[in-house]
Amino acid sequence: MIEKFSRELPHGITLSCRASGDKGRPVLLFLHGFPEAAFVWDFQLDYFSRPENGGYRCIAPNLRGFEHSSSPPDVSAYRPKHLVQDIVELIAIETEARGGQLAALVAHDWGGAVAWNLANQLPQLMRQLAIINAPHPGTFLRELKASPAQQAASAYMNFLIRGDAEQLLAQDDFRRLWEFLSAGNSARQTPLWLTEEVKSQYREVWSAGLRGGCNLYRVSPLRPARPEDPAAAAIELPRDMLTISLPTLVIWALDDIALPPALLEGLADYIDDLTLRTVPDASHWIVHEQPQQVAELIASFLR
Repeated sequence: MIEKFSRELPHGITLSCRASGDKGRPVLLFLHGFPEAAFVWDFQLDYFSRPENGGYRCIAPNLRGFEHSSSPPDVSAYRPKHLVQDIVELIAIETEARGGQLAALVAHDWGGAVAWNLANQLPQLMRQLAIINAPHPGTFLRELKASPAQQAASAYMNFLIRGDAEQLLAQDDFRRLWEFLSAGNSARQTPLWLTEEVKSQYREVWSAGLRGGCNLYRVSPLRPARPEDPAAAAIELPRDMLTISLPTLVIWALDDIALPPALLEGLADYIDDLTLRTVPDASHWIVHEQPQQVAELIASFLR
């Protein structure tokens, strides 16, 4: 049974959330990416709240700018430090009965970008970290600077920072977004997981607004350089912003056309305790495609 609620945070942001499991139990927090929303975690919320799978209290917030969460109008309000602050304050509220610490933070895509930052800055807020197809900022910056393949794979980012990106994405019943979710399938056919029910959930989320999601790309310099915009080519990240001391699981779908496996090279240089699990025949949307496999990999790691 999925519970829906909104959580007002001390700094004035409200996050709409989905949850399952009894309050007071160890907490798993799940962070979604773009163009997704918290509902993509429903299978995991149900799975991990069951007593036989740990009986966790499972919570998936919508990031700011998504679904019914607060959507500040200023682009600068979507900088990573602000998204991290949202999740820090949510953790404090939801783990009050557990000493202020998550059992684990689980994240995909843009949620992973938040999670990498949070785990680096405040590792004491979680016991473990699980990342699903979300590039570590150190290896991502390296590949954006040096790899033509990654630069080509990430070229879509320079579309999403356009001032009219959200209007273009909404055209023709969100045609470009359906193509985005179908990317990687043969002949770009609609994938089996993208049922009419799932499409209805996406339409509801996207109809609430796409500006917040596009703003994530607008504030980030981690994108391919262009003649008028050095982007990643002008960035240097100090090592102390990149290291992870927590036990960390990285699940990587190998058919992700936007995030090639080269991003896994050198991960162990940044992560003290790394467990890497690659999944063949799965795309960037592995959370939808293989939810049982994802759940079992996370469950094994948590044990």
